[in-house]
Amino acid sequence: MLGQVIDDFELPATGGTTFRLSAARGKSLVIYFYPKDNTPGCTAESQQFRDLYPDFREAGCEVVGISRDSISSHEKFKARFTLPFALLSDQEEAICSQFGVIKQKNLYGKQVRGIERSTFALDPHGTLRREWRGVKADGHAREVLQFVQTL
Repeated sequence: MLGQVIDDFELPATGGTTFRLSAARGKSLVIYFYPKDNTPGCTAESQQFRDLYPDFREAGCEVVGISRDSISSHEKFKARFTLPFALLSDQEEAICSQFGVIKQKNLYGKQVRGIERSTFALDPHGTLRREWRGVKADGHAREVLQFVQTL
């Protein structure tokens, strides 16, 4: 996928809207996939993107988060942590599959299917310029920002 234009997609988003990838063209875009609302790692990651959001905007970049949670869950998560960007619901896993982020994971000794924490940076033309897979939440948003500032 690196170096390729990402196929257009749309997903329900917080705020009663629908996110359409083609509508985001013209600015860089960071898409971060996370396993679940209101879990420690996902909360920390989202808060870091929140805290750096003004810097992403200054770099001409939008940020969106995607998980399999419902819009209702996303709305509560977004409000609880004052997230300034849209959260998208991919309950059918269509976009998770497009980006290859659904993996078998080990959770308390049990194998479960879930989202591998992953982030993708697209340039203003919708071309995938960088991907981070299996990331640790701490410090990740800053690393993404530093990359986006080079686009």
